[in-house]
Amino acid sequence: MYNRDRRAQRLMSFEEQRVHLPEWARRGRGVWRWTGSERPPFAETPGPGQVSVWDFPRPPRIEREARQIVIRVGGTVISDTTAAFRVLETASPPTFYVPPSDVRMELLRPAPGESRCEWKGTAQYWSVRTQEGERVDKAAWSYPEPFPGFAELRDHLAFYPDRVDCVLDDEKVRAQAGGFYAGWITSDVVGPFKGDPGSGAW
Repeated sequence: MYNRDRRAQRLMSFEEQRVHLPEWARRGRGVWRWTGSERPPFAETPGPGQVSVWDFPRPPRIEREARQIVIRVGGTVISDTTAAFRVLETASPPTFYVPPSDVRMELLRPAPGESRCEWKGTAQYWSVRTQEGERVDKAAWSYPEPFPGFAELRDHLAFYPDRVDCVLDDEKVRAQAGGFYAGWITSDVVGPFKGDPGSGAW
């Protein structure tokens, strides 16, 4: 389980930053019941080699990800990297952020709209258009100006596994339910996961 001393230090850091955040972000950071300090009674028990998403912290934690990530649209490889970050947050499968240097950015175009995360800031969206004529609208998002504590994610891209093909170390990724979140479900994580029906307060 997430080290509680480290978590307390990180929480203090985030609390100190609250005065510099917009009101919507300050409100959003205060609504969560589950923060990774304990599992709810409905949490699945992880087996050998597995972890529970209910042990992930809130505020989220950023980790380096050395496993190979391959992202494709049809027969076109959009990214192939071993230099991504993953973000771990209570109740959600990990979200993976790929450095733009390992993305074929010439195939991406800015997409209209934006969304907000109380931890990471305001996201912009990207669509993919391959040279073979395939198009995927809002296939990915990024944070051009992330909040303090998440600067490592600046301009990195996170891809929706229900819109493009995502592979993590030869395992095809399953999509998180709900259409809004884009965690990557693989065999080494157990839930239940945020996005399922009735999970709005998780």
